[in-house]
Amino acid sequence: VQLVESGGGLVQPGESLRLSCAASGFPFSSYVMSWYRQAPGTERELVASIGSTGSISNYADSVKGRFTISRENAKNTVYLQMNSLKSEDTAVYYCNTYRYWGQGTQVTVSS
Repeated sequence: VQLVESGGGLVQPGESLRLSCAASGFPFSSYVMSWYRQAPGTERELVASIGSTGSISNYADSVKGRFTISRENAKNTVYLQMNSLKSEDTAVYYCNTYRYWGQGTQVTVSS
């Protein structure tokens, strides 16, 4: 199983980023996919999850209305569109399914 995140970077408050996670080694279209994040000195927290067909998703209260999780099963890829970014969104973002994790991608929101 491989999960490879991309799309992180440094942005200013109010800007947007889209994270991608390319998956391989398992039947992607059958699995719930999630994004987590971890800021320095804090525990890893769930940001958003999406069901196997993409019809059901849920979000942490802190990102509702700003972040959107989506997936393309034909491409074995899950996305996280992040709008109206805030400094408190700064963290390493991880792609997850079952017990598998990607290596993470850094998102820094700073003026």
